Amino acid sequence: QVQLVESGGGLVPVGGSLRLSCAASRNIVSFDAMGWFRQAPGKQREVVAGITRGGGTNYADSAKGRFTISRDNALNTLSLQMNNLKPEDTAVYYCEAQSYSSSYWGQGTQVTVSS
Repeated sequence: QVQLVESGGGLVPVGGSLRLSCAASRNIVSFDAMGWFRQAPGKQREVVAGITRGGGTNYADSAKGRFTISRDNALNTLSLQMNNLKPEDTAVYYCEAQSYSSSYWGQGTQVTVSS
């Protein structure tokens, strides 16, 4: 069973920064891809950024230029550096990992951007 544990969320003012981390219970090189999603109250979960085993990245338009996804294979950790945060970034952020036909999720970490 794979466990993903997010951390790093919190309350930050507009324009501030946060770095989210996702610790995996197994070697993340084994995953085909990993990503960050978020879900705001009353809205559907949406993708924020993704990264493949080979290191290729992709971002939602809302995240481009402000967020950076990265992975540390030695520490089995996925990260999301978020800069210039806006009130619309307020959401629960989830880490996701894909392996073959399986998808694994963390429990989420709350990010609140105050205006």
